[in-house]
Amino acid sequence: MSLELDHVSRSVAGVPYIRDVSLRLERGSLNVLLGATLAGKTSLMRLMAGLDAPTSGRILVDGRDVTGVTVKKRSVAMVYQQFINYPALTVYENIASPLRVQGLSRTEIEARVTEAARLLKLDPYLQRTPLALSGGQQQRTAIARALVKRADLVLLDEPLANLDYKLREELREELPRIFASTGAVFVYATTEPTEALLLGGNTATLMEGALTQFGPTAQVYRRPADLATAKVFSDPPLNALRITKSSHTVLLKGGTVLPATGIFASVPDGAYTMGVRAHHLGVGEIPLAEEVPAHDGLIRLGASVAVTEVTGSESFLHMDMGEERLTALVSGVRRLEPGAAVEVMIDPRHILLFDADGQRAGRAFDAAA
Repeated sequence: MSLELDHVSRSVAGVPYIRDVSLRLERGSLNVLLGATLAGKTSLMRLMAGLDAPTSGRILVDGRDVTGVTVKKRSVAMVYQQFINYPALTVYENIASPLRVQGLSRTEIEARVTEAARLLKLDPYLQRTPLALSGGQQQRTAIARALVKRADLVLLDEPLANLDYKLREELREELPRIFASTGAVFVYATTEPTEALLLGGNTATLMEGALTQFGPTAQVYRRPADLATAKVFSDPPLNALRITKSSHTVLLKGGTVLPATGIFASVPDGAYTMGVRAHHLGVGEIPLAEEVPAHDGLIRLGASVAVTEVTGSESFLHMDMGEERLTALVSGVRRLEPGAAVEVMIDPRHILLFDADGQRAGRAFDAAA
């Protein structure tokens, strides 16, 4: 089955929720909807499922217009952020419940429930009730109930958001394997760029109800088509510095001047935004008056520490460089005092450059993520 959204929009009381989205999802594909809270992920899923009708545009399944066809008449399964199981039924009966509604034979129900339980490692718990399960096992039960329907379209709306870290990591590793064993179209909504990268497949980035980019996940991450996509696909937030290229130099807001080499040499004079992800910033402490050598090809900038956040094995360093605020994610415990002078180092291969309209500019580099 293929699912196509053709210039789909949806407004409620004059407020736009989805803005002119065109998207085609192929059979057997894993597709991630990535965006911040209120970006439109759930609204888009509801349109895909037939729970809501678009204000304009069409929804097609295998080329057939199903706009306005209700969810009951579509082959759809959904898994939500909250654990939705029947508390009085066993795990077996929870998984089997949609099959009993369909009127399948006892033999067919047994076969499908056994297969789903095996995929999701629920075999030992089939006779327990949901309240006797851990949070991860309850969510596995909800996913199994969705898979057992063998629906053509499976929608998962932030299904791991309420689980603890260890359970999320475990299921993130398993879900791509489970998805690969079916021929359905899978759509998985998340607010976390890291989760999108771990799941792989394709990613659609959403901002304020608009689709900014769609393609293979690694490609969208490494080569964002515009500044909006780069911001959606960056956590911590993207460092976005305003610069002006003039002839052979690049001027940063605040007065720092850099040579217009590398990616800067491939663009015409004008105003740009230089984007650098937090884990691509190197940070070293330097004396206030020390001059910064440039012989190693790195871009080196002076800044002062504003706030340090230690999160365990990593530290966030928030730094001021004139009027600009930079955030670096560095390994280890780094406790720097506010006001401490630091040297910020940028590998030019990791720079994302965008023009005044927010579109990608300059050559694309295939540096490591």
